[in-house]
Amino acid sequence: MPRLLGIGDNTVDVYLSQGVMYPGGNTVNVAALSARLGHPASYVGCVGRDAAGQLILRALQAEGVDVTRCRQVKGQTSWSAIQHREGDRYFVGSDAGVQGNWTLTDDDLAFVAAHDVVHSSLYSGLDDQLPRIREAARVLTYDFSSEWTPGGLAQVAPLLDVAFLSAGEGETGQALDLARSVAEQGARVVVVTRGAQGALALLDGTVFKQSVVPTQVTDTLGAGDAFITAFLHHWTTHHDLPGALNAGAHEAARNCAVHGAFGHGVPIPAHHPALS
Repeated sequence: MPRLLGIGDNTVDVYLSQGVMYPGGNTVNVAALSARLGHPASYVGCVGRDAAGQLILRALQAEGVDVTRCRQVKGQTSWSAIQHREGDRYFVGSDAGVQGNWTLTDDDLAFVAAHDVVHSSLYSGLDDQLPRIREAARVLTYDFSSEWTPGGLAQVAPLLDVAFLSAGEGETGQALDLARSVAEQGARVVVVTRGAQGALALLDGTVFKQSVVPTQVTDTLGAGDAFITAFLHHWTTHHDLPGALNAGAHEAARNCAVHGAFGHGVPIPAHHPALS
């Protein structure tokens, strides 16, 4: 059973219209959802000593995630303010807070080496440290989301076993060209998610496609991270790319039925800066 480490970004997703905030962030979500699927999981990152930081750590611990190497420092935890329209969400503000106020140590790298899969992201602020993490990690994966740059792809893709990108619902040919470009830069497996158009993956020049799984949508936040989580566990266990895509699509659909990426919502504190 693969042991997964999420390393890097965290946030609280502040649902303004509902007055509720949820723990989130790509690497937090992948760790929490891994534990929820029954896999041992850990998270390393930095949160503040405020209510938001307490929420993230408490939620991860409740899900069974190892947070023993997390840092908690004075200051404000990262937040993202969100509004909703017709079941979908859009971001209306954010602040990275103290997320980047920590230093990767040799003890952290030993912790990295104790895991089977290590996952990070564009929003983690660790790109300059990824070569060190790569040396320690057995399998390194990374979510570029939809905000990659050519320079970022060139720096990070050569280090990756699996690269995830979001390309929206544009032409299939454009998504294929993107996948081939990232593969040519060194990523062994490239997965491109395309919203309602499903997803595709590229391995050794062969393209695999996956349709979306129909579902009743309550909240799309976290669906992409649920896809990544299920994909990674199926892929690293079975090395079956079509099966991994299918597992990801089903988990994403299931995640759309809940609020927040993995629940644990609490009322927004009256003084939270997202309300100002």
